[in-house]
Amino acid sequence: MPEVLTALPWPLGWSVAVFLIAGALTVLGSIRLVTLGDTLADRTGWGEAFFGAVFFGLATSLSGIVMTAVTAATDQPQLGYSNAVGGIAAQTTAVAVADAFQRRVNLEHAAASLSNVLFGTLLIALLAVALLGSFTPDATLAGLHPASFVMIGSYLGGLHLIRRAGASPLWQAVATTETLPDVPHAHGKLDQRSSAWLWTRFAGVGLLVAVGGWAIALAAESLVTITGLSAGFIGAILMGAVNALPETVTAVAAVRRGAPTLAIAAVLGGNSLDALNLVVGDIAYRDGSIYHAAGTEELFVTTNALFMTAVLVGGLLVRQACGWGRLGFEGVLLVTSYAAMTVILALSPA
Repeated sequence: MPEVLTALPWPLGWSVAVFLIAGALTVLGSIRLVTLGDTLADRTGWGEAFFGAVFFGLATSLSGIVMTAVTAATDQPQLGYSNAVGGIAAQTTAVAVADAFQRRVNLEHAAASLSNVLFGTLLIALLAVALLGSFTPDATLAGLHPASFVMIGSYLGGLHLIRRAGASPLWQAVATTETLPDVPHAHGKLDQRSSAWLWTRFAGVGLLVAVGGWAIALAAESLVTITGLSAGFIGAILMGAVNALPETVTAVAAVRRGAPTLAIAAVLGGNSLDALNLVVGDIAYRDGSIYHAAGTEELFVTTNALFMTAVLVGGLLVRQACGWGRLGFEGVLLVTSYAAMTVILALSPA
């Protein structure tokens, strides 16, 4: 690996250029992921909600996983922590962005899905565990804080329960004339491709996004050093925004393709995996627990992400048909919460 790539800090111009190039890379990759993922969701029979939350979530979160791992391993645990939770806040705001592209009715109304509601509650549980980890004793087991084991177990157990609930649901959303059910539909030339070809392309695009995440992490470290901005602001807002681009583009593209359930699932699934980024950071950070390395700014962002997720789940349950402008009440609250968080972090001392 050329030394110039790892010799930090990079010049300011380089760092900004990496952010822009990586952002474009994730946008183009995400658009392709929507097409491939929608086809695979129908081909496997797993449905848009489950497939979107698990496989879309993994593919679009690869860049964030790499960002957190690289920054935590290079003794920047606050940067890695804030990237993970800041990405969750930014990606949740992506639902409001996608809602603006949903015609006639609010996105949360059209995308009625038990799986999406359950993934939202799973995300709330994961964020709560992360917060609890910061207030428990700074003890480790096999180099990891016990909260990391709880988060892994919660995620795997949650997937099992959600999959089982989807197969035999005991709760059903009331169908309306504006509800868009998750049903298989034609995908053009992709329907002629083999499943192996589709999976290979899906994995390849995801890997491309992950490479972008590695470069972004190095650029972020440079920005912290050069600009004097706090790790909380750089990680939660700048890295978080780039981290959220795949889910945002995926959600908008899914809505435009008539797959609103997939749009919500991509955001909630990506967010759940971003919460597990803290486990990745805990593994990479060797000087203690990443939960205890979190400062006031990082805990503030985590709490805000928790609030925003609760608002989104509320929107999925209320299913408001029309709101203010082209957004429901939850969309307005999501945008306001994220904007307020950005201003507060920007005004906080480094």
